[in-house]
Amino acid sequence: MNGMDTEEKQGRFIGVGVGPGDPELITLKALRLIQSADVISYLANAEGGSQAKSIACEAFVGVAHKQHEIAIVMPMSTDRQLANDAYDRGATAIAHELSQGKDVVFLCEGDPLFFGSFAYLLERLEGRFTCQVVPGVSSINAASSALNHPLTVLKESLAVVSGRHSPEQIDNALEQHDSVVIMKAGRARPRILMALRKTNRLQDAKYLEYIGRDNERIVHDVSTLENGAGPYFSLFVVTKSERGTR
Repeated sequence: MNGMDTEEKQGRFIGVGVGPGDPELITLKALRLIQSADVISYLANAEGGSQAKSIACEAFVGVAHKQHEIAIVMPMSTDRQLANDAYDRGATAIAHELSQGKDVVFLCEGDPLFFGSFAYLLERLEGRFTCQVVPGVSSINAASSALNHPLTVLKESLAVVSGRHSPEQIDNALEQHDSVVIMKAGRARPRILMALRKTNRLQDAKYLEYIGRDNERIVHDVSTLENGAGPYFSLFVVTKSERGTR
């Protein structure tokens, strides 16, 4: 058997963005690939629950064939080594299926390559297998739509930072850019509120949780926001209070 035959027998590893929460925001391409996949993979908690699979629930309606599932259990810990171990195990299980000629579709909240867990599996598999990506609606775009408010206009600049960045990095972004989206607000919410006050941008900020889901929450006046940790799926959108019209 030559190398070409081996290559033809391998399956494809496909990262599919399922969007931020609203099942209707899944693209037609993502829907088709999910429904035709031999194997579905996703991150899960210790109880087996998966945000991405829950978002994609309607895509599984009417699937006629039996799909194998690879749940990658991600520990609730800040220890990065534990996460890397989980990705290693997941990549090994996925590689086994790919080697059998089966396509594996990995479900990822939002967009696979924007703060997406897919990236960690991609770096473990892309040198050995054919990998593809189907973009999804990011939480940033969903937040702008939920607010009915543009992220940028005219010559405004936009920065995207994480609540995991240092206070100095967040302060600099708020001071140097017209629009700032602060992802992964969760545990960093008190620090972010402090940064907004420090840079005099509290009045420019809006806060959102679980965008597009049944428990969606939007706070337009963040001065009323609890000064404690919030959920993982939360972010701040900061835009100029006054904008030019031309």
